[in-house]
Amino acid sequence: MKKFFALIVGVLLVGLGVYAFNNMSPEDKAKLKEAVSKLMTKEAFNKAPPVSPTDAIKIASFNIQVFGEKKINDRAIVDVLVKVCRHFDVIAVQEVRSVQDNVLPLFVEALNADGSRYNFVIGPRLGRSNSKEQYAIIFDTDSIEVDRNQLYTLDDPDDLLHRQPLVGLFRVRGLPPEQAFTFKLINMHTDPDEVAKELDVLDDTFYAIRDNDGIVEDDVILLGDLNADESHFGELGRVPNLGHVISGQATNTKRTREYDNILFDIKNTVEFTGRGGVFDFLREFNLSEDEASAVSDHFPVWAEFSVFEGGRPPEVAGREAGPAAR
Repeated sequence: MKKFFALIVGVLLVGLGVYAFNNMSPEDKAKLKEAVSKLMTKEAFNKAPPVSPTDAIKIASFNIQVFGEKKINDRAIVDVLVKVCRHFDVIAVQEVRSVQDNVLPLFVEALNADGSRYNFVIGPRLGRSNSKEQYAIIFDTDSIEVDRNQLYTLDDPDDLLHRQPLVGLFRVRGLPPEQAFTFKLINMHTDPDEVAKELDVLDDTFYAIRDNDGIVEDDVILLGDLNADESHFGELGRVPNLGHVISGQATNTKRTREYDNILFDIKNTVEFTGRGGVFDFLREFNLSEDEASAVSDHFPVWAEFSVFEGGRPPEVAGREAGPAAR
């Protein structure tokens, strides 16, 4: 009887809710829908990236704000950074800022403390002021290899970019080279004071790296801290078929702005599985806002890609080939 009564009450409440919604003004309905949408979006941030299947890799971009001596010597911060980065096969890092050369070696040592086998490449110190920054790309050597002979910083004789991007050529390990997903990464951090100007240069940058740097590779992924959302990409946003993974999601730890993204030609890079997002480590690790801000003022953004060139495994003798066990 109690269950029946509860059911009747529930039906009445639902009915009243429908009646109330139907009698709202259009403006109130729009506000309610927006509020529900925001709630769902925030709740979606609460989860870490799902574990990839064995036929996929995750590529991330992470501005680790002022990643230098102070941060690398803070055990609590390093512990969070390690837990974050172990979710990914490749992490493009912005804002390595130290006069010493030990920040990345120490961090990779911490990453590998559990038996992992991460390694890194790093670019030169860049910037027009005394405060120089470096780009770095960290990668899991169990799943990814880099061609160090093809690693370079973009030549910018006219000094159009405050920090010229670091470019690297990577390939999935464990498959025959002709079957393995191979890709260029363009690691980029725009100057906050010259965002519009630099975004209007990044279209030509993308074309130059894709078409004219002597490395024949059509899978080119531009990722980093662009200091702009997708509606303010300028000339970069007009590159034909250039898609972006992040849309309408805040990427800073205050959850107020969208700064970071991952972009690629959606016709060429068919290896993208459709999965990607923002990793809200504040919620995932139950941190306070101050604790999260101490780690960085940015959340990492990520995207998942098939390990197979072209996005599908070749068929061999009637069976699909798979990657070697990791």
